[in-house]
Amino acid sequence: MGVHWGWRFCPRCGQRLTVLERRVECDSCGFVHYANPIPAVAALVRDGRGRLLLARRAEEPFAGRWDTPGGFLEEGEHPVDALVRELSEETGLTVAVRDLVGVFPDSYGDGPDAVEIVNLVWEAEIVAGEPAPADDVSELGWFALDALPPDEELAFHWIAPMLREWRAAQARRRG
Repeated sequence: MGVHWGWRFCPRCGQRLTVLERRVECDSCGFVHYANPIPAVAALVRDGRGRLLLARRAEEPFAGRWDTPGGFLEEGEHPVDALVRELSEETGLTVAVRDLVGVFPDSYGDGPDAVEIVNLVWEAEIVAGEPAPADDVSELGWFALDALPPDEELAFHWIAPMLREWRAAQARRRG
């Protein structure tokens, strides 16, 4: 119920809200808001040596931990366009989006105010630019697939299992 954490009054009319398990309702004006997950995008970008690009987070949640480059969709934005925008903002790279890796639910942060997220992850190929940390990234790093950061150094709970699943699929393709 993180998205509604702290909601007490209707944003439309100011009357007290009824807080239910998966939504809030205003009995006065009829406003209803559901606790739906927020869509986010992420990219698995490899260099010519097969290494994976990860971004060290500069901000909370999980500041200082490694993350996949990406971010949240803006209203009305197509997920692939969001991925291209986020990669440009965070890394300075222009990418071509390739295969969909999968969809991975998680929460953004920990605690009662954490919100549910659904992460859409694609492979992406660099088509222009030199990687440089920007926006909310403090550092970019290239990692061999057999030398990725340990789970406790990764920012979100979904990343480690996703990377294991993705590496296994990569191995099956090669084998």
